[in-house]
Amino acid sequence: MSTIAILGAGEIGGALARQLAASDVVSRLVLIDDKGSVAAGKALDVAQAGPVDRYSTSLSGTDDVSAVTGATVVVFADRFGPAGEWRGEEGLALLKRVAGLNQMAFFVCAGTDQQLLIERGVGELRIARKRLFGSAPEALRSAVVMLAALEAKAAPTDVSLSVLGRPQQAIVPWDEGSIAGRSAPQVLTAAQLARLNARITRLWPPGPTALAGAATRLIRSALTRSPRVHTALVALTREEGTAGRSAMLPLTLSPSGIDELVSPALSTRDRVRLDTALRA
Repeated sequence: MSTIAILGAGEIGGALARQLAASDVVSRLVLIDDKGSVAAGKALDVAQAGPVDRYSTSLSGTDDVSAVTGATVVVFADRFGPAGEWRGEEGLALLKRVAGLNQMAFFVCAGTDQQLLIERGVGELRIARKRLFGSAPEALRSAVVMLAALEAKAAPTDVSLSVLGRPQQAIVPWDEGSIAGRSAPQVLTAAQLARLNARITRLWPPGPTALAGAATRLIRSALTRSPRVHTALVALTREEGTAGRSAMLPLTLSPSGIDELVSPALSTRDRVRLDTALRA
């Protein structure tokens, strides 16, 4: 019986429990929070919606971190209350403990302030980078796709774009993007592209529902072996940028985590912009 463990019953964690349960990608989901009664209450609420929305995922809530043992996926979300996302020294200590309890699962950082957790998890704790990545950039990419679709008066499903770099220095290589089968610059005017570029920095951070949707999308693709390309926050090697840092990059996923990084076909200008962002 496969299990997803969500660490944190805050806004992101609760929304993620609902979306993952409804996706029916695993048979069991456990919500873990220091406030065990809150985790159990949210798990019960989501479980009671199962017959209505026709999903059969089993849910439970607890304050026992050892419940991550045996899970297929462990998600670092946000705690109930003012503490919020798992990050900083507390987050790193939890990641170290969880990695000791579960040496097979891949770990998804679902929040927007967990870059250092990914970087230090790979650099200091020596967790294989294929097992630890952030899903929030997929929410940012989805927002850019939506805005581009509005500008082009097209359906979002007709828009294919990448978002690269650091979350606060996002780069959209428009030349490699497409809208309804045509190159994005052939569809959008220079003024429209400038307007979109100006709005990108204001799209970060995404809200809890978007973050939960992004994490669900990546986890579903991983567990179902989908060939779909997503955008995630990944620890860099020296060959890719500044070792010890992280960046938003396109990739494919498998049940063991990151399957392959996908190298975008960048223009010289976009390559320089990306290299500058990665080494900033």
